[in-house]
Amino acid sequence: MKRAVVVGAGIAGLATALRLGRDGWRTVVVERAAGRRSSGYLVNLLGPGYDAAEHLGLLPALSARQLGLFTTVLVRADGRPKFTVPSAIAEAALGERTMSVFRGDLETELYEAVRDRTEFRFGTTVASIEQNADRVRLVLSDGTTEDADLLVGADGVHSATRTAVFGGGFRVDLPYVVAAFPLAHPVAGVPESSATTFIGPGRTAAIVNLGSQRSSAFFTYRCADPSADLGRGPVAALTAMFGDLGAGVPDALRHLEKHPSDAYFDAVSQVVMPRWSTGRIVLLGDSAWCVTLFAGHGAALALAGADQLGAALQRHDGNVPAALTEWEAGLRPEVLKRQSLARRGMRQYAPPSRFHVWMSDVTIRAVTLPGIRGLVRRGIERTARRDPARKR
Repeated sequence: MKRAVVVGAGIAGLATALRLGRDGWRTVVVERAAGRRSSGYLVNLLGPGYDAAEHLGLLPALSARQLGLFTTVLVRADGRPKFTVPSAIAEAALGERTMSVFRGDLETELYEAVRDRTEFRFGTTVASIEQNADRVRLVLSDGTTEDADLLVGADGVHSATRTAVFGGGFRVDLPYVVAAFPLAHPVAGVPESSATTFIGPGRTAAIVNLGSQRSSAFFTYRCADPSADLGRGPVAALTAMFGDLGAGVPDALRHLEKHPSDAYFDAVSQVVMPRWSTGRIVLLGDSAWCVTLFAGHGAALALAGADQLGAALQRHDGNVPAALTEWEAGLRPEVLKRQSLARRGMRQYAPPSRFHVWMSDVTIRAVTLPGIRGLVRRGIERTARRDPARKR
């Protein structure tokens, strides 16, 4: 039986273990953390990501957890509303084959689907990696060794596997910080089934109210020295940057003070590499390409990457390097496209000036007008029909 070691128990790692396990591989997942972790921000599964969720048999379970569409209320700093963006705008942009869920819920369903098919080694890291034409040998931090036909590094943007195998210098740090965390209860001042969003020069704050255990907060801002802010921790950094705002933000920050460990809080980085594999070792997900949260396709690309990797390995039965080469050639154009869109889209989340905020407001207001809205929807639908990545 073919054997694969997967480093990382996030979306990319769990999806890879699930797909390979169903194809007859024996899989081991190695995870640095002592147990499973989750985070409270929303992810959209669309295009190839939705297709992958379907292929992996996840849709029935995820359907019970999906969040559905919601309106977005743009507000001023004091919480007074500017205007409302109908959910129909998002529906037109995302299309019919899409699903929005919390990242933690997606990870839970992946884990439940794979837990009886793979061996998990939590609280464990990879101490050394060697490979030859036939095998990859790993020494783990607990002193054990693993011999495998394939090593998959799915250990995120700060990937130790990437550094050990390919060296450093591939992570491109950007001058932004991002934070997201779940809210056990809706916060005051945020309408039901909506996201109240403030966008100002250099920063965005959004509070999503979808009910008990289904609400969350999202913050991002431009920062000259992200490492310094990360050192302060999420409570101090976010309070300093967003403490002057209304519209649910104060309640969200108070929640964070009580539950600081719930927050995803990190600098914004992309990973740019000339290749994602060497021999029998491959990187997948954020460890290979990290499009950033600004791209909105990270989870979808992780699922699609895992599913397409399994398909390529099936087609090249026994020839792992050839399968990895074909897999990368098929996936790389979409990844590069999403990375480019994310870099351009950063101005949307952290506008350089008040003028840019005003211009964005004008554009969004125009899109919400009934006549323009129809034109936009039809334009998006035509683009989707021409885009192979969004076809069923």
